[in-house]
Amino acid sequence: MEKKHENKHIDMGLQLNKKTMIALTLVLVTVLAFIGVLTQTLPRGEYEIAEVNGHDAIVDGTYTETPDYKMPIWKIILSPILCFGSSQAFTGVTIILMIVLIGGSFLILDKCGILKYIMATLIKKFSHKKYSLMAVVIFVCMLLGSTAGILEESITLVPIAVAISLALGWDSLVGLGLSLVSIAWGFTAATFNPFNVVTVQKLADLEVFSGLWLRLIVFVGVYLILFLFLFIYAKKIEKNPKKSPVYESDKALREKYNLTDADATLSDKNTRKGTRAFLICMLIDVLFIILDFVLSTGGALSLPAMAILFTTGGLLAGHFSGLRGKNLFKSFLQGTKSIAPAIPLIIFVVAISYVLNEGRIMHTILFELNELMKGLSPYVAILLLFAVIALLEFFIGSGSAKAFLIMPLVAPLSDLVGITRQSVVTTFCMADGFTNLLYPTSGIMIIAIGLVGVSYGKWIKWSWKLFVGEFIFSALIMLLMVAINYN
Repeated sequence: MEKKHENKHIDMGLQLNKKTMIALTLVLVTVLAFIGVLTQTLPRGEYEIAEVNGHDAIVDGTYTETPDYKMPIWKIILSPILCFGSSQAFTGVTIILMIVLIGGSFLILDKCGILKYIMATLIKKFSHKKYSLMAVVIFVCMLLGSTAGILEESITLVPIAVAISLALGWDSLVGLGLSLVSIAWGFTAATFNPFNVVTVQKLADLEVFSGLWLRLIVFVGVYLILFLFLFIYAKKIEKNPKKSPVYESDKALREKYNLTDADATLSDKNTRKGTRAFLICMLIDVLFIILDFVLSTGGALSLPAMAILFTTGGLLAGHFSGLRGKNLFKSFLQGTKSIAPAIPLIIFVVAISYVLNEGRIMHTILFELNELMKGLSPYVAILLLFAVIALLEFFIGSGSAKAFLIMPLVAPLSDLVGITRQSVVTTFCMADGFTNLLYPTSGIMIIAIGLVGVSYGKWIKWSWKLFVGEFIFSALIMLLMVAINYN
């Protein structure tokens, strides 16, 4: 006999805050217009491109201006459509498919009580040692970012982490910190991440995994800063929930995930079976992440595996918990509709990258910055390098794409200004990870904050102290690397 499920779809699954979505869309449209203006005003130019390790890379000393070329304005206007014919389209489409499938699966998990079961289990085991749980979760998520290089996959963890955070007496911002921020900060403290450490070391002609001892110190430092930030904030919110910037928007979520009868939730055998099926699928995905890392396939295995296994886990969980047949697939489609408003955000992010490439201004920016670094002291040059990489993150989210874009220029230049190539690798990793969640051009970040109804302004207001702390720590590490001639 099938379990009866309430027919209240609007309060279930991933609910994107409409005001937040509209505000973020306006921000991205403004950024797109700004990039469009730059393509019309900045000098246009290009470096020659050569293939290195199967990827296109810049050839130093080959920059030439192309004054006769100017990107047509109609291309800028139609960029949200034309971008799907560009090289960035694959990444955009992959993320869109992933979030749509996750949206469908998440509604099933919510509707069948799987989320409440997971929450009840964790609360029962960690209610008296929740800060120990916080420390472990931050460490595990940072480790995933630092070693396996997962980032986009972290979107699946955000709603679960937010629900658990609320159940433990914190707010949705702590949930974001435990999931998305921890994984992104793992990029900052990369140890042998294939997307930045391994790629940059190969381009810098360094032995892969060399210089690991200092990167382990960076990992510990970044971990302590993030844990202390979340610990102090969570304590404040626990003492007075009204001090949370998202207190009002969290009210509905708190009511939704209120565990007034945790024992009844844990005693439901069908829910237990559904939860077990879902968790098995998630464990299998960990194997794909490991395989992705070992084979250096750059997310080609883990990203589609995450989408497929999360979907499979959601459908199996629904089936075992009593939601079957047409009701199961109807619920899945309902969930995909709830996440659909996030799709335009991803399209605009891809369009910005398209306009930047078509406008031929990125190589001009690199040329000017490359000229600026010449003749500087190594202490000033390494800080400038950090700033350059952090700036490029606004336009180019992919760490490996940035590496192939700038390392052929920076590696030989670093030798001239007295910066070791190992120092360049660590500087690149810190700057790349540092800005993963800073700019509105980060598709994953804007979807994550949209899921919990946090505006971009509130996000920056909450996280700016964390960014400042990480920057100060990164600057000290960079100056230390120059001082000890880190190699």
